[in-house]
Amino acid sequence: MNLTSKLFTLLLVTLFSISCASTKSTSETKSSADSETETEMTSETEVEEITATETWHLTPANAAPYYGTGVETAYSELLAGKSPKQKVIVAIIDSGTDIYHEDLQENVWVNEDEIRGNSADDDGNGYIDDIYGWNFIGGPDSTHIDKDTYEVTRLYAKLSDKYAGMSEDSVAEENQDEFEYYQEIKAAFERRKEQNDRELAQVGQSRQAIMFAKQALGVTNIDSLTAEDLEIKSSDTQQIQQAKQIMNYLKSNGAAESDIQDLEEYYEHVQGLANYGLNPDFNPRDIVGDDYDDLSNRFYGNNDVIGPSSEHGTHVAGIVGAIRDNNLGATGIADIELMILRTVPDGDERDKDVANAIRYAAENGAKVINMSFGKGYSPQKFYVDSAIQYADSVGVLMVSGSGNGSDNVDSTDSYPTRFYENGGFAKNYLSVGATSWESDSTLVASFSNYGKETVDLFAPGVDVYSTYPNNEYKMESGTSMASPVVAGVAALIMSYYPELSATDVKEIILQTVTKVDQVVYKPGTDEPIHFSELSATGGIINAYDALKLAEERANP
Repeated sequence: MNLTSKLFTLLLVTLFSISCASTKSTSETKSSADSETETEMTSETEVEEITATETWHLTPANAAPYYGTGVETAYSELLAGKSPKQKVIVAIIDSGTDIYHEDLQENVWVNEDEIRGNSADDDGNGYIDDIYGWNFIGGPDSTHIDKDTYEVTRLYAKLSDKYAGMSEDSVAEENQDEFEYYQEIKAAFERRKEQNDRELAQVGQSRQAIMFAKQALGVTNIDSLTAEDLEIKSSDTQQIQQAKQIMNYLKSNGAAESDIQDLEEYYEHVQGLANYGLNPDFNPRDIVGDDYDDLSNRFYGNNDVIGPSSEHGTHVAGIVGAIRDNNLGATGIADIELMILRTVPDGDERDKDVANAIRYAAENGAKVINMSFGKGYSPQKFYVDSAIQYADSVGVLMVSGSGNGSDNVDSTDSYPTRFYENGGFAKNYLSVGATSWESDSTLVASFSNYGKETVDLFAPGVDVYSTYPNNEYKMESGTSMASPVVAGVAALIMSYYPELSATDVKEIILQTVTKVDQVVYKPGTDEPIHFSELSATGGIINAYDALKLAEERANP
């Protein structure tokens, strides 16, 4: 989760209002700087006419007004009167998915070779009652891992047990390389923890100020407050004056109750990192009950693919395969089967689980694997590499989000990756960055990782509307949303043109991207950069042109 610019503004404004409230006069008027800011904001609001629609990512692949994917035009023009030739299985390796969602249930993969509920491995694949997929972070007693640590935290805890308090001179020569790595991990962990502690203090202070102001004014929703309500009167107590000043600052900077809720969610996030993700003493792996160091043990977990926190996985699954034309909330890209593999907790996924999920998908019929997760360290990368090599060898197309750190992943480690530790790379693999619905200089999502050599293409990933647990729907943003857009297009091509290999489909997708000839902001900065410098293709996925080329390749 990233602190959005709106939340950051909200946080700073609240802190500023706290520091200033006690010194402001009740008769003080708005400064010229405040007036100018308000004028600028009003002007921007008036100019802003385009907003994200629930299907913007499916609209034509041009800038009028969006750089969409052309999916709907492809259905109406290229696929009209045609029927899919096969039902493609897409594996969703994620946090779990609400398989009973009204807009997903019919498209959830069912393992027909397994007899439901008989507590036996009927199909002999090593997994008992794996009806809809498998949960690699569940226990044999049907419990689940929900929270987990970051990988850097796990490495820090493991190496600290061996090297904490030691100096370079006291470390044996054969352990010098590992000790040097420990120093690197220790520094990275301490930086991350210090950053989180700082954010926790800042967000906590803002949260406290807002709670104080709401309580003092007797409101639960700041949207109900009018300018008249917030007019400071001489009869107001000092507490009421301060509360009104805080609320005036918030509302003059465009804050709404939804932003307050976002701030509350962010507070819970950073608090959770302090308690779990960045806590070296926290280790929930006993829940799973496997020998974590024994990589030969692939058969652990349970068959509950929903889990305790399925929001992310449900949203991702819906982008690929929410039921089309059923007059319900979301519109999926392809009519496919969703194999659900619960692997990603609230924290970093573990290499062993990722590798086994990839193998499960490849061995049980998936043609496409979507991986909307990532991390900066991969201590058992060789094991993940072996699973990717296997999936690659049997013709499975793997699609992953490039990550949300605004980083150049040509020079910053980000996993999973197509590149093997011992050299070489997977040929059936796509890394995807995220674009927004705005076609100006903010076209590239500010959070998206990028890389001229490492990221293949971009796809819609901001305010993408999809399924959410308990028959709900929501817009979400991230390369986690861009990846399933590409996975969905790949599955759509495979559905209509099964004679094309995974390699064919990958090449078709890359050859038909919408080239973007414009300057944009480099993610995370206001530095101008040409869009073509951010990925290998310099383009955004174009389903319409991809399907046209697929027809030509399949029927020369």
